[in-house]
Formats: sequence, structure tokens, C-alpha cells
Amino acid sequence: MTDEAVVAAALSDPDAQPMKPEPLARMRRLPDVKAPRARLGMTQEQFASTYCLPLGTVRDWEQGRTRPDAPALALLAVIDREPEIVRLALH
Repeated sequence: MTDEAVVAAALSDPDAQPMKPEPLARMRRLPDVKAPRARLGMTQEQFASTYCLPLGTVRDWEQGRTRPDAPALALLAVIDREPEIVRLALH
């Protein structure tokens, strides 16, 4: 199929219409919980150990099985900005 044919086929399906910009803007974005760990160059095990997080929790977050709650999101944001300070504070 050509790209045009794919787009035409998709648009002809009434159950799979593209979202309009307004509802799309209101949707919640999933946090990128892997980004801070990746920027630090750590494995999941290293990240969990360094920041006193259960390894299974880190895995569940990164694999999308669960979402971090508000306090965990705040911790991840602080780790992302000041990883060494958080590490020192926890150990």
C-alpha cells in the first residue's frame, strides 16, 4: 500500500478516527521514568540501589505496568535535576 492508501484506509474507519488537537492537549502524558536513569548511565539495579527504590518498582514503572504516584514523580524530578544531592541525602 502507498502512504496515501494507508491514510485513506485509516480515515475511512469510523472507530479509529484521529484525535482533534483540543482533546489531545487535555490528555495526561505518561511520565518518562526511564529518562533520569538513562541520563545517569545506570542500570535499573544501580538506580534502585542508589536512590533506595525497590528494583521491582523501577522495572514496573519503566515497563508501564504501574505509574509512579505523585511523591515518586517528585522524587524522580529531583533526581533528574540534582542526582548527587539526592544520593548524598539518602546515604
